[in-house]
Amino acid sequence: MAKIKLTKSELKTQRDAMKQFMRYLPTLQLKKQQLQMEMRDCDNRLRQNEAAEKEVREHLSSWMALFGTEGTVELLTDVIKLEGVDTDRANIAGVDVPVFKDVRFLIDEYNLFSNELWIDDAVDAVKKVIAIKAEHQVIKEQRMLIEKELRTTTQRVNLFEKVKIPECKDNIRTIQIYLGDQQTAAVGRSKIAKRKMEDVA
Repeated sequence: MAKIKLTKSELKTQRDAMKQFMRYLPTLQLKKQQLQMEMRDCDNRLRQNEAAEKEVREHLSSWMALFGTEGTVELLTDVIKLEGVDTDRANIAGVDVPVFKDVRFLIDEYNLFSNELWIDDAVDAVKKVIAIKAEHQVIKEQRMLIEKELRTTTQRVNLFEKVKIPECKDNIRTIQIYLGDQQTAAVGRSKIAKRKMEDVA
């Protein structure tokens, strides 16, 4: 801890600093709560996303054996190309995060007469799985950014609560005791001086 000056101006400086910390602390605590809520929301959405993917995969498993037929997997990977993932930006509790919007696919033409009857369903199902996975990645990125901000905010809250505010309180108390002692000593000296003046007169 840095050595403080035991003066009235330092007392004012310490009081002002403590007021500032006390004024800013509730804002930080509120931000911390919002970030914690957003983290829980991200976790819930990730679980929902995983459940949705599992459901689609279970639906697919009933006719997944068909994918094993000659050239089916190759056909699907040739037909479906991921063109891009569309995201937006949002500000969540002061953090700029990506928000999933949509997935763009390039679907190559395929001959309905020379391919299996279920190929349309397979293309739709694969698109759905890819879209769910893309959304999952965006939510994970959101969570990572929010978690990073939460860590920083928690450190600031702890710094204010456990270091800065107690430090200011101690400094104020120390300065007040010193100034009080100085005032008491000054009163004692003035009484002694007065007495001496009276004795001389």
